[in-house]
Amino acid sequence: RNHNQTRFRHQLRVYPSTFDAILARVRHHPIYHNNSNNEQIPVEVQLAIFLTRLGHYGNRASVADIADWSGVSVGGVELCTKRCMIAIISLHDDVIKAPTPAEKEAAKCWVERQVCPAWRNGYLSIDGTTFNLFQKPSHYGETFYDRKSNYSINAQ
Repeated sequence: RNHNQTRFRHQLRVYPSTFDAILARVRHHPIYHNNSNNEQIPVEVQLAIFLTRLGHYGNRASVADIADWSGVSVGGVELCTKRCMIAIISLHDDVIKAPTPAEKEAAKCWVERQVCPAWRNGYLSIDGTTFNLFQKPSHYGETFYDRKSNYSINAQ
């Protein structure tokens, strides 16, 4: 991650600083500690596997391909995914919070300056990010075909 941050971000879909912040939050979760004689894979490797799996779709996200990439067994990839999901979900109440009135107002002002006054109250809108679908939907499938040649849903 220190030698090629662009490649790191491409693979894990987060900046190294974001990875470090997530790692600091989950590192000491009990899910990563046991009384077995067999040590777990280091937490940072488990998190890298998890983020890689979440950041890709289709053939690129297959458990077997991620196992090959990481040098971990297919079962190990599954365990890393489960552990990281448990650790991250446990953070929900600490990291997901409604904005304060001051934060709401700042966001509304930003939207008003960046877009237009009519959109001021749209401060919770999503930016149009697309979420790729596993396959073509059976109903109106062609309407989900995007400019990047994927079937996806737009989060506008």
